Amino acid sequence: MRELSVEKRFSDIDHNIEIIREKIYKAASSAGRKAEEVTLMAVTKTVDPIFINRAIENGITLIGENKVQEFMSKKPFLKLENCEAHLIGHLQTNKVKQIVSEVSMIQSLDSLKLAKEISKRSLEKGIVTPCLIEVNIGEEESKTGLGLSSLEELLAEVAQLEGVSVRGLMTIPPICDDEKELDKYFSKMHKIFVDIKSEKLDNIDMSILSMGMSADYEAAVRNGSTLVRVGSSIFGERIY
Repeated sequence: MRELSVEKRFSDIDHNIEIIREKIYKAASSAGRKAEEVTLMAVTKTVDPIFINRAIENGITLIGENKVQEFMSKKPFLKLENCEAHLIGHLQTNKVKQIVSEVSMIQSLDSLKLAKEISKRSLEKGIVTPCLIEVNIGEEESKTGLGLSSLEELLAEVAQLEGVSVRGLMTIPPICDDEKELDKYFSKMHKIFVDIKSEKLDNIDMSILSMGMSADYEAAVRNGSTLVRVGSSIFGERIY
């Protein structure tokens, strides 16, 4: 039975990736964009390496993990030769030492304190760590991420740090029942991204706008996202 269930899940993953790519293509086309402008990240929280590797074999070139410990325990079993891994979950400063150099990017930079620790640990290893600044676009108290009023100041401060390179922005919008409301948040985030890009700040390369997850990635693509983070729509509901 175990082998049958694995094969069935393999088949589901293959099918799901195909469907998601089609939806990204349609969403991009409807906004006058090319699907190639959007990277599909497979979010691997609670997913076993055997299934992550199946997605990689099916053309996934980027995975995202939420927790440092979970990624480090899986990494030896992952086929990452042609696939990047990013940390996308909240990162505590005391975990930075463990994750720097282990992932290609940290998408959840949200404070100067964290930026300084990433810089310190990166310099110790002789590397520069690419990061995205996580913006709390809905200003929700329950969510991590930087408030909009603090974004400009943090960008200026992080730009001065060696060992850290800002490559763009990441966000998780509030849960919205109304698609127009969702579009409002995504559109606002895209405008902020474009505005910062036009300023051409030193050490700030606005090349990635990471927004959109399983429930809303199509709306995110229509509103300018360059990277969507999709977990359950690829691997099925999470098993905790």
